[in-house]
Amino acid sequence: MVGEAYGGTAEKVVIDVWSDVMCPFCYLGDKHLELALEQFPHRDQVELRYHSFLLMPELSADTRVGLNELLASHRGMPLEQAAEMNAQFAERGAPIGLDYRMDDAIATSTRSAHRLSHFAALHGRQHEMVIRLFKAYFTDGLFLGDHEVLADLAAEVGLDRAEALAALESGAFEEEVDADLRQAQEIGIRGVPFFVFDGRFAVSGAQPVEGFTQALETTWAEREKRSSSA
Repeated sequence: MVGEAYGGTAEKVVIDVWSDVMCPFCYLGDKHLELALEQFPHRDQVELRYHSFLLMPELSADTRVGLNELLASHRGMPLEQAAEMNAQFAERGAPIGLDYRMDDAIATSTRSAHRLSHFAALHGRQHEMVIRLFKAYFTDGLFLGDHEVLADLAAEVGLDRAEALAALESGAFEEEVDADLRQAQEIGIRGVPFFVFDGRFAVSGAQPVEGFTQALETTWAEREKRSSSA
């Protein structure tokens, strides 16, 4: 059961999001949620909070392999078949402004990217950082195992590059990443994206915009109901 520990008692409605920047469904789901929020009349009262999830924890920081090759190896299928499977995301993403270039994506450990997300959260720029990381991975074909690359991305969203690089080089926010992973295990999250609305309602997977709209409306109605009965 999802409890109040995940932000339900905050003044704003908090949406806790477990995702991984190497997960194509996470990028899609995040965009669908963004589109739902654009239509939501109380969007200014909603806060997004991102949590780490390692889709492939076995990957090391030294791993540098094409995403198609990784999928082919992981699933035991021909490279051509893996490329065809990944190509579906370009078709699904284009109508909503996402430019998936799966042939260029470079798989590696995403722990450092998650640590950078926590650094950005500390400075109030987490959402912008996460979106930039998704684009860096799926569109720009950047290697997110390189701290210099990550620091450049931090600067692009308005963070201090030197501070970001220092945090990455020092191993900062490892504990925060591990805490996110433990929370995911406690909740029973086995796949991402995974969304918790106001500490009460869980939504799994890259739902359509309508699904997120319904979750937002239900969450807001429950919040108002609790407020009126208090």
